Amino acid sequence: MTELKNTERELHLFRLRLSVAGALVFVMFACLMARFIWLQVYKHNDYVAQAEDNRISVVPVVPNRGLILDRNGVVLARNYSAYTLEITPSKIDGDLEAVIDDLATLVDIQPKDRRRFKKLQEESRNLASSPIRVRLTDEEVARFSAQRYRFPGVEIQARLFRQYPLGAVASHVIGYIGRINTREAKDIDESDDAANYRGTEHIGKEGLEKNYEDKLHGRTGYEEVEVSAGGRPIRTLSRTAATPGDNLILSIDVELQKVVEQAFGNRRGALIAIEPSTGDVLAYVSMPTFDPNLFVEGIDQQNWDLLNNSPDHPLLNRPLSGAYPPGSTYKPFMALAALELGRRKPSDAIADPGYFWFGNHKFRDDKEGGHGMVDMYKSIVQSCDTYYYLLANDLGVDTIHDFMKPFGFGQKTGIDLKFERTGVLPSTAWKAAAYKKPEQKRWYAGETISIGIGQGYNSFTPLQLAHATATLANNGIVMKPHLVREIENGVTRERTLTVPKESYRIPLKQENIDIIKNAMVGVNKEGTGARVFSKAEYVSAGKTGTAQVIAIKKGEKYDASKISDRHHDHALYTAFAPADNPRIAIALIVENGGFGAASAAPIAKAAMDFYLLGKRPDVKAAVKAAPIPENELTD
Repeated sequence: MTELKNTERELHLFRLRLSVAGALVFVMFACLMARFIWLQVYKHNDYVAQAEDNRISVVPVVPNRGLILDRNGVVLARNYSAYTLEITPSKIDGDLEAVIDDLATLVDIQPKDRRRFKKLQEESRNLASSPIRVRLTDEEVARFSAQRYRFPGVEIQARLFRQYPLGAVASHVIGYIGRINTREAKDIDESDDAANYRGTEHIGKEGLEKNYEDKLHGRTGYEEVEVSAGGRPIRTLSRTAATPGDNLILSIDVELQKVVEQAFGNRRGALIAIEPSTGDVLAYVSMPTFDPNLFVEGIDQQNWDLLNNSPDHPLLNRPLSGAYPPGSTYKPFMALAALELGRRKPSDAIADPGYFWFGNHKFRDDKEGGHGMVDMYKSIVQSCDTYYYLLANDLGVDTIHDFMKPFGFGQKTGIDLKFERTGVLPSTAWKAAAYKKPEQKRWYAGETISIGIGQGYNSFTPLQLAHATATLANNGIVMKPHLVREIENGVTRERTLTVPKESYRIPLKQENIDIIKNAMVGVNKEGTGARVFSKAEYVSAGKTGTAQVIAIKKGEKYDASKISDRHHDHALYTAFAPADNPRIAIALIVENGGFGAASAAPIAKAAMDFYLLGKRPDVKAAVKAAPIPENELTD
């Protein structure tokens, strides 16, 4: 049976299918058109910007770091350019160690370079590159460039490096820079100055490099660079130059610094020399010292262990962070307090039997049998302890505290270095706050006695002692001690003083100051400093001192030959010269040096001979030529 076709029905279905297909095509073209309009009209500006970003790369231009110079223009910190071989681990395909091994066939890579690279990677921020080798030779640059195609993620970069041309000289002043670590990167990113550190890999870590980071760094510029699809630069489209950092002009005389460091030799200690009228720090010595160049690109483990584990603590900034009893160098200030407060006249004398009884405790004088009749002049010249035991008992600890505080004892001087230690200027309030147990909080009258000779709870930094000595030399006019004398604008070269005026004045009577100064002149003419200064071509004022390191048992006498060198007394000395118009004031300590007259005074004389006369004395020869008998060594 033949089936008849329904032509009408088939035609209807065809037309229906055609309409659906046409509608579908229309909708699709409508969507395409809408998308085209969206991209070409509404998103035009966004995609143009993205295209430009793909074509143009904004590259930060790191500024030249400011120089550091001494007061006479000698460069202490400078910059130089060199090539580094840098690896970005995130761009390395395969084993990183294998890549480094391959690189070592082209460039000399030592085990210490690998260790430093690993350490830098651990501290690296984000996906930053790290140097596997710094300061490449021209030959090494050429060899790698010829094989560069084999090492994706490895580049040669031209970098500015920091250099300290004098090495270890004045390293505790200058400090050093180092690569920015993760913590520092976070602090920078959260600061208002984050944009200024784009592209910067180093930052000040210690010393003036750290304290004046905002001045030394400068302002980062940028370049707009056209790049290829592969990211390689083609040409520079525009450039905004970086602004170089400001230069620091120090108050330090680096030649004086060298003289003092050489005079210390291998001994531990500190010396600070200040110009009394300005507060300029002329020399700032902490011994032993270290080479700051070791830290710039990351110190290797071997050198770090040598510095960090040394019993001499070369990384300790002694003038700033070391705290010591001032010993007999405190006596001129005690005598001045007695005069100013009306507790003593210069002519008032005591009979010194060589000791002072307080209750059932016997406080001994350094000189067996005592000094006989002692007035104020003799008490300073011969450094009579008994005189100051009595004086301290009469004044009381709080009166001593209140008089000494304006001189800067137990106070931060405000010098332009971070982490300055406060020290301890004892008082009843200080002890009550410093201790927890009720019996410890109480101040006992017997504790005041040793305060008078610069012992007991007294603990001051060498910087504080130098500051106080300079203030005394300057007749009570207080100048803030500072290491940076002027800041020089990196562009205009205009200079600005950092300390343009005095801080304040201590209300002292000039006749009382003159009495103390005259006695200190007597120290170097006929007293404990006379042998060292016997042939000096200028008149100086000084005071020797000795500070105990360990306590001596009751009834026993100090005998240096029976204890270890590390337990010997510290030797101190303070001085200023010329006495009538001081140009330099000095405080120094030689750790475990014994008597101040024997160990410390010759170093002070070497410093003053050079600064005032231009001489470079042989300190060892001077001490050998003028030995000091032990029975004359009283501080």
